[in-house]
Amino acid sequence: MDTEKIISELSFKAVRSSGAGGQNVNKVSSKVVLTFDVNSSQALSEEEKLLLTTNIASRLTSENILILNCDEDRSQIKNKDIVVKRFLEIIKKGLFVPKIRKATKIPKSVIKKRIKDKKNISEIKQSRRKPNLD
Repeated sequence: MDTEKIISELSFKAVRSSGAGGQNVNKVSSKVVLTFDVNSSQALSEEEKLLLTTNIASRLTSENILILNCDEDRSQIKNKDIVVKRFLEIIKKGLFVPKIRKATKIPKSVIKKRIKDKKNISEIKQSRRKPNLD
């Protein structure tokens, strides 16, 4: 994954943000909306596109477009930085392939120890019983 190439494919849109800001909120577009089209990306291989569409399917639209918003800060530049970091994190998690678990066999010594401990506990409990006087 080439992050610079992917970042160059992102499209940003500045929108008027809701929330605090006083009189400034009515004239400054500080909210940033990021869009990324997975299907038309040149930076991702076909395998990576398939991985992304399966792993982050809940975040994608029906056209496989990822849309992220950020209005945490009053500054448009800071919001853009925040949304790009969030985007890269989502992409890295989406491209992560977990290791395949190898099935292992339980060692014979461990099985013997467990059975020996069971017998020992059984003997202890039998010695605690009341004697049978029949």
